[in-house]
Amino acid sequence: MSPVDAPAFYTAFARLYDRLARAPGVGRVRRRVARTLAPPPGGTVLDLGCGTGGNAAPLCRAVGPTGRYVGVDFAAGVLRVARRRLRRRQPPWRDRATFLRGDATRPPVDAERVDVACATFLVGMLREPAAAVRRWGRLVGAGGRLALANLERTTAPLARPLNPLFRVAVRAGAPGEADGSPVERLERRVAAAHAELDRITTATVRTRGAVGFLRVTAGSVRPPSAW
Repeated sequence: MSPVDAPAFYTAFARLYDRLARAPGVGRVRRRVARTLAPPPGGTVLDLGCGTGGNAAPLCRAVGPTGRYVGVDFAAGVLRVARRRLRRRQPPWRDRATFLRGDATRPPVDAERVDVACATFLVGMLREPAAAVRRWGRLVGAGGRLALANLERTTAPLARPLNPLFRVAVRAGAPGEADGSPVERLERRVAAAHAELDRITTATVRTRGAVGFLRVTAGSVRPPSAW
């Protein structure tokens, strides 16, 4: 499958993706991302590759009653699920959440509107993850915070027997590409993105979770002149 088919892939499996994104334990991942990102009260948080909006609730709670949440995704199907859920459940933060269709590597928002940004389970799908991280850093600007959260194989001794299942999940859960192992490709891209985030931020926080499968990195962006 070519990269241009990716939006159709995620649209076709939007409901299944939504169930997986809200499976038991995933909520803890979302809350960990919000805590690590640490958005300012009243700020605007940009959720890159937002999918069906799993991050919306913890991020809206983090920015408080005067803050705003903007989710961006390129797949129309997952955004329909996110908007439908918002309408039906009518959470107290409903009027502070917006979902936009667009390329998360070049989000359709104005820089002055964004205080912090996060990308959850996204950079492993990008062909140029480090370049995307730099663009996001420029978007939030010096002092703004940026967070990445990703899954990769665990090195925890007791959990390593689960790595073959992780391989199967990665292969099944993303559009196909021709160049090598899906897991190795994902981990190569994740490593490049997190390394770039380390390079352009200060006060960088690095955490692990989900018995070593989860990797979260967040930091405050340095002035671009210092990159």
